[in-house]
Amino acid sequence: MSKMEDEMTAFQIDERDNVATALKVLEPGTVRLLGDSREKKLSVREEIPAGHKVALTDIAAGENIVKYGVVIGRATKDIRQGTWVHLHVMCSIYDQRSSHLDVHTGAPKDTRYE
Repeated sequence: MSKMEDEMTAFQIDERDNVATALKVLEPGTVRLLGDSREKKLSVREEIPAGHKVALTDIAAGENIVKYGVVIGRATKDIRQGTWVHLHVMCSIYDQRSSHLDVHTGAPKDTRYE
């Protein structure tokens, strides 16, 4: 296995993005950024699932989440650089329903089945 395959990596799609996408599960430690990133390394503070977002900067509650160079959501809590960005700290500006889904399973939390 090559060093690149062993290395934890995330992909920043656009230089305006304040999040990058984990290309595999990220563990706390140093991550190599690929894509339009001006930075080459990022310190990750917690485990981030593959395919999920990691904050490239500190993002204050109410600030925009930018991916693809466009606003995709807003922070509902302060988000520290290097932490997981998902439904527990942001809401989509495209899908209000997303704020009612379980962060891990995607199951609706506001629907009761009897």
